[in-house]
Amino acid sequence: MTRLTPLDEAALARLLEAAEAGADPREVMPPVEGPPGWTSVRRAAFLAFHRARSLNPATAVERTWVIDVDGTAVGAARLERHGEAVEAGIWLSRAARGRGIGKQVTALLLAEARATGAASFIASTTADNRGARALLGGIGANLTTEGDEVAAVLPLRP
Repeated sequence: MTRLTPLDEAALARLLEAAEAGADPREVMPPVEGPPGWTSVRRAAFLAFHRARSLNPATAVERTWVIDVDGTAVGAARLERHGEAVEAGIWLSRAARGRGIGKQVTALLLAEARATGAASFIASTTADNRGARALLGGIGANLTTEGDEVAAVLPLRP
């Protein structure tokens, strides 16, 4: 069963474990100088990034959830308000990709976006991310490509 667990300090520790076990740091956080991989500096930056964006009331700009599948953290989902729109973001560990989890999480995020009264649901991905493009197109989002960036917009109101 796939569920979203609101981010808190305990969930953040589980999220870091999932990232270290199944994602490259460049896939799940802003770049950090230094050697590749999950260094102690990169782990600290990952925690600081999520604390600032989601947990610190003075700096939070988004709501973040840990994606749990059968009780195991496999990634993160987020919604960030942009005026009348909400921007969604999802990352999944390598072992969780290609199993339909992204589609389930997108449905949960869409329900949350609708519950907040958002006018539109937006997301972005890269041109080579076929899975994300198919998922976003499959929910009816309008996709536009500019260079390597693909933007998706799905109106939520008539």
